[in-house]
Amino acid sequence: MEKERLWNANFVKVAAANFLLFFAFYLLMPLLPLYLSETFHSTKDVIGAALSGHILSALLTRPFSGYVVDSFPRKQVLMVVFFLFFIFFAGYLVAGTLLLFTIVRTLHGVPFGGLTVANSTVAIDVLPSSRRSEGIGYYGLSNNLAMAIGPTVAVYVYNYVHDFDVLFWMSLITAGIGLAVDASVKLKPREQVKPRQAISLDRFFLTIGWQLFLTMVAFGYSYGVLSTYLAIYGKERMGVTSGTGTFFLILAVGLMLSRLQGARALRQGRLTQNAAMGMLISLVGYTLFVAVPNLWGYYGAAVLIGLGNGHIWPAYQNMFINLATNAQRGTANSTLLVAWDVGIGIGVVAGGVVAEHIGYGSAFWSGVAVNAAGVAHYFATARNHFLRHRLR
Repeated sequence: MEKERLWNANFVKVAAANFLLFFAFYLLMPLLPLYLSETFHSTKDVIGAALSGHILSALLTRPFSGYVVDSFPRKQVLMVVFFLFFIFFAGYLVAGTLLLFTIVRTLHGVPFGGLTVANSTVAIDVLPSSRRSEGIGYYGLSNNLAMAIGPTVAVYVYNYVHDFDVLFWMSLITAGIGLAVDASVKLKPREQVKPRQAISLDRFFLTIGWQLFLTMVAFGYSYGVLSTYLAIYGKERMGVTSGTGTFFLILAVGLMLSRLQGARALRQGRLTQNAAMGMLISLVGYTLFVAVPNLWGYYGAAVLIGLGNGHIWPAYQNMFINLATNAQRGTANSTLLVAWDVGIGIGVVAGGVVAEHIGYGSAFWSGVAVNAAGVAHYFATARNHFLRHRLR
């Protein structure tokens, strides 16, 4: 029997649009702290407060985004949130005060949270059912490419022109191209979710996936500690002053390699095995980072954490989708993203408290401990819970 075509025109367009939206996002993310410092002379705590609103608004938006994506025509929802995501980049060009910038940045998190849910749900819709698991893995590859290329391009452009407005225009134009690409996607009509007399929790949160949710929170905690305090820990403990960008570039390469390598396992439906392999590799990576405080441990951890997360993410997204009905795909996607956001948020706050009172080393060890607890919970309970309740 001939396999269904994976790279159909609609899937290529959705994946390309996903790359463009994340490329626009990552063009700004690494340089916004520098922009606030140089333009408004902001202190570190003010910079953190100004940028944290984006994360919070995206987190609060995602559960409702899943409900909206499942309850209304997905193409229309996608176009609305993508347009808002696009137009908010123009706000950075006209934000002449720190207060106005903070408002724009915070509000920009709303369409970003909705867009990531809507676009990934549309990607699932346009994939052939027989190759959905494999396709989700490749779809995630577009995120990783943007994460690897976007910051590198941003730093190169800024070092050449020393003008933040150029980066804002680049993000605006890139997002506009992504909007145009997604606008050309053709979706088949589908039956809408009928309104219920009472709004139930499972319209906003995939309750059957709560055990997987807990493990993803644990993995997000570890990454939250790592990504937030990596630069200062590397500088204080190992004297690494310019290797943060290289660390994340290596991590992104690891993510891409593992997604390519794991495509066959996903195609064969070995979701729980793929997830287990990824979480064990990641746990070794986090442990290596803090236990071997030299360049070998530093960059070796980047490789392992990238490889591990590259296995975990497509496997988990497929597992959440397999626990959901066809009318809950948006909810399944938003639940997964909320778990990751919650974990990262707790990791940033708790890691900072631990670092302040005990030290950065202890903060990273807390990441290892929480990650290990997530792995233990997966093998003890969550994996079997998924196997018992999966719908496909």
